[in-house]
Amino acid sequence: MDQQSQVNQETPGLFSNYISWAGAALMICSLGSIVFLVVIDLWGNRPNPYIGIFAYIILPAPLLFGVSLIPVGMLLERRRRRLHASAKIHRYPRIDFNNVRHRRVFGFFLGLSLILIPLSAVGSYRAYRVTESVQFCGQACHTVMQPEFTAHQASPHARVACVECHVGPGAPSYFRAKFAGIRRGYAALTDTYHRPIPSPIANLPASEETCGHCHWPEKFFGTVLKTFTHFAEDEANTPRQINLLIKVGGGSTKTGITSGIHWHMNTANEILYVATDDNQQVIPWVRLKDMNGQVTEYFAKESTLTPVQIAAMPKRRMNCMSCHNRSAHTFNPPDRAVNEAMLAGKLDASLPYLRQQAVELMAKPYANADEASQKIALALETFYRLKYPDVHTRKLNEIKRSIAEVQRLYSANFFPEMKVDWRSYPENIGHFYSAGCFRCHGGQHESREGKMIRKDCAICHTVISQEEGTAKFMGGSGQDFKHPADLGDMKDLTCTDCHGKKEGGQ
Repeated sequence: MDQQSQVNQETPGLFSNYISWAGAALMICSLGSIVFLVVIDLWGNRPNPYIGIFAYIILPAPLLFGVSLIPVGMLLERRRRRLHASAKIHRYPRIDFNNVRHRRVFGFFLGLSLILIPLSAVGSYRAYRVTESVQFCGQACHTVMQPEFTAHQASPHARVACVECHVGPGAPSYFRAKFAGIRRGYAALTDTYHRPIPSPIANLPASEETCGHCHWPEKFFGTVLKTFTHFAEDEANTPRQINLLIKVGGGSTKTGITSGIHWHMNTANEILYVATDDNQQVIPWVRLKDMNGQVTEYFAKESTLTPVQIAAMPKRRMNCMSCHNRSAHTFNPPDRAVNEAMLAGKLDASLPYLRQQAVELMAKPYANADEASQKIALALETFYRLKYPDVHTRKLNEIKRSIAEVQRLYSANFFPEMKVDWRSYPENIGHFYSAGCFRCHGGQHESREGKMIRKDCAICHTVISQEEGTAKFMGGSGQDFKHPADLGDMKDLTCTDCHGKKEGGQ
């Protein structure tokens, strides 16, 4: 056996150092934890944002750090041996596949690379998916985003991911959102975030890039029948229903110019406006450019801004979000929440003064959700036990169910810890609880030519009927259909018997 072979057998490998050992231990522990969490994530019944954050974002960092420590430790060990060892060590590492140790080291790093590279690719993709998920946006910072997440889950857009509206398409939007997320994450960790969270409407992508993916602004929608149900604050919780025809309207130069509410979104019209507050509730100036190119400027009578000041202010074009600003995050006022629950049968309207008591209790200030839940339950139970003992005895179960529903309504719409309720974010669709339409249609905006932006209820809706004393939900007996042609007894006929065979379905 020659001298070099003897040195190779007696001298420990460069891996034999504390730094490389620590790196290997850190790598093994991190990899084991990642595999364990990935298995839970893949086979779990419901997605958990914290598992995704740890498995695909946090734990890969110590894994890669541990892997990098192994060669760093080996290089430092080699340097130490070159300076102090008696045996000759070459200036630069050499790979000799005729040497068994070299083959083993090379095989180890090759195998490790074949494992880590695919894992890194899959992990990076999973990390991207995790940061794009609704659970990550709404539950990772639980206290901060709980109000918005709760409202989103009960909205018409509950199946639309947060990033579809808040990030927008393309890589620039993604990186811009993630860098902003770093700043928000720091604010959450240091407890320096605003309460309530400011509305991000000014930073949202253009509605053409978000809403326009599913909604077609040029489509004519005609009119829609809408029923509003209110319950009085009397002993009988007397219901009252208003049936309105909502003139949705719409259209374009291709599909036809129409009137109605969506006239504002008509692609042949261009409406610019200036808002003096972040929530866009005060609009002192509006500019209309119609399909013929005619421009009209309207100025609010009560505004003190000069034309020079208005010219210097940023302009926004009216789009979907100008009115539908809370379409995915609606916080109901107490009376609307109670009205809807009564109409749906979740609150027993036969309980005396239930509507009045529920609204009053929900509107009271509470320090936190737990205090609200306890005081709502105590107050309602005490009210019926003292004021209506016979009702309390006969309908105790109904009272308990109503208490539970009022507690649920409060927890879905009021968040004392974040100072969030229906007053925190004015909703611009309609004009019942905030200015909404009246921001411009309040009879205050006039042009230099003397034109007014009309304040006329009939522009947007027509009252069909108003009924008091009864409330119908999803039905009622209605009237029998009368065919324009006398077909005699129609009970054995279906519409397709005739219309399915005629040309054009006439």
